[in-house]
Amino acid sequence: MSVSRPESRLQRLLPAPLNIPPREWLRAGLGALLGLFLAGYLCSLAYGPSIALHLLGPLAASAVLVFAVHSGPLAQPWPVLGSYALAAAVGLAMRHAFGDGLWVAAAALGIAILAMCLLRCLHPPGGGVAASAVLADPGLVAMGDHLLEPVLLNALILVCVAVLYNRLTGVRYPKGATPRRDLHHTHDALPGERVGICAGDLDQALEEIGEFVDVTRDELERIILATEQHALHRSLGGITASSVMSRDVQWATPRTTLEQAWKLLSGHHLKTLPVLEEGRLVGVVSLSDLVGPAMARGRFSWRGLFRRKVVRLEQVMSRRVVSVGSQHPLERLLPLLSEQGLHCLPVLDDEKLVGVITQTDLIAGLKRHLLTAAAQGSDHRVSAL
Repeated sequence: MSVSRPESRLQRLLPAPLNIPPREWLRAGLGALLGLFLAGYLCSLAYGPSIALHLLGPLAASAVLVFAVHSGPLAQPWPVLGSYALAAAVGLAMRHAFGDGLWVAAAALGIAILAMCLLRCLHPPGGGVAASAVLADPGLVAMGDHLLEPVLLNALILVCVAVLYNRLTGVRYPKGATPRRDLHHTHDALPGERVGICAGDLDQALEEIGEFVDVTRDELERIILATEQHALHRSLGGITASSVMSRDVQWATPRTTLEQAWKLLSGHHLKTLPVLEEGRLVGVVSLSDLVGPAMARGRFSWRGLFRRKVVRLEQVMSRRVVSVGSQHPLERLLPLLSEQGLHCLPVLDDEKLVGVITQTDLIAGLKRHLLTAAAQGSDHRVSAL
């Protein structure tokens, strides 16, 4: 059913949805209330209620940013502190030089924006601080250059409250650069980053836009990767771990010797063995776990592995096991087996081992999906002809 022209015009005028859950609204509102109240209260104790009340306007705008838009570059601690210091200094200097006219406040705002951009501390409420310093009431004027002190005190208290409150409510603030994972200690990009969007693509796109984007580069990358993950989930059609796992599982016990484990691995062409005790998964052992003890005793040889003191798997196995459920989506298995260095994922249902997924199983499952998708696409093309 087509939408009428007046309705389509009305829809274009409506604001876009925020895509923020109501719980986050409540968290941001309570944080802003707490931050503004503490800053205003402590400032009034130090400099008097009149001074504190006249400085609350820009501070309230800053509270919206640091609590509700905490991931944006404008809301980070340095933009808040740097912009307040710069804007107050510019406003005071302009007032001393040219008086308190409206054009002076506008000029102070323009100069403050240039300075904030130059020092990478752009923060919109800083513009309000610059104008307030020029158009100050007699109480603020009487403070002279000491007006910087309550301004910076307000900013510092607000930032401290934002850091503590956001961290306590599960929000990472400030948003520092996300460290790059280096699981293999090489200069190669992770397997999942070698095809598709890379960091250079993001930098080039932002440069081509040529405008300010109110999102950090790391946050933008995270949004794009999450979008790709949802698209992958849709394209894989709900394939789960149970569809690709191996069900005839070869396993060992903590009392299994290294010799017995090696025969299992080599006989079935495996790299990893689950270790079970009374039917419960207690660890995994890999080829590297077997080779390590022998190499630690001297020059490694396969004969030396079996002629020395008996070593059992409970002494060498890895007890920290990454496992998945049988209904685990296939797209979530990809980073585990391609980027985290895992060769085998045990599949558990009700803490019982029901299968394992190896890198070979995953590749075979993806191949089958691609062949099926290609066949369906071919059928559509034939029918269209």
